[in-house]
Amino acid sequence: MTQTSRPVAFVTGGATGVGRATAIRFAEQGHDVVVNFLGPEIAAAQETVEMIESSEVCSLAIQCDVSDNEQVVLMAADIFERFGRLDVLVNCAGATQFVDHTDLDGMTESMWDRILAVNTKGPFFVSRACVDMLRAGTGGSIVNVSSVAGVSGFGSSIAYCASKGGLNTMTKSLARALAPEIRVNAVCPGPIDSGWLRKGLTDEQMQSRVKSFPIPRLAQPDDIADTILFLACGTSLTTGQLLVVDGGRTMG
Repeated sequence: MTQTSRPVAFVTGGATGVGRATAIRFAEQGHDVVVNFLGPEIAAAQETVEMIESSEVCSLAIQCDVSDNEQVVLMAADIFERFGRLDVLVNCAGATQFVDHTDLDGMTESMWDRILAVNTKGPFFVSRACVDMLRAGTGGSIVNVSSVAGVSGFGSSIAYCASKGGLNTMTKSLARALAPEIRVNAVCPGPIDSGWLRKGLTDEQMQSRVKSFPIPRLAQPDDIADTILFLACGTSLTTGQLLVVDGGRTMG
């Protein structure tokens, strides 16, 4: 085991988008960073590692499907073997399908299974596997990357909204279960300008979604990374909270 004196952050789904922006932000703040990715993302994951290491910290990329508990347990063991500690876990890995909410038959069982497995079971499996490392330090923190879809019921598909609603509730449950040693919070972004969103929507459709917002623009990955960093490191008394970052769209 190699023990590091620097704090360690672990970002699932860290190869691209919000995950990459978050991993880089933690590196800039002096954290060693572990990046989790799926097999097809190996080139992007290596690029992210190179960006992280430009901040003169250490990085490790680990391929793992977070919905597979056996893989997750092995991944956590690899992190402990390499760094000997963990201070921050960011559950950012996610999955969706773009299916109109009125197309009930289009939302297939296999889609449901994959979306719930990655978005709801995955954060639980990873959090459970990392609890002992987080508890061993001082002020461990988990940040779940959820979605405003889990609050409003409006999003890429009914299954996606349901999965993020479940993640929001689980955030509160884990905050109670893991207190006081570990804080657990979630960020709930609105539409993010990312490759993921562009797979399902045209530029015109994306802009139409935000034009009526009080702050009428798509979030950038760095906007969400800023919030994740705050929840992880910028506060010590915040737990069980769902912080919506959507340009004001869901204000009551």
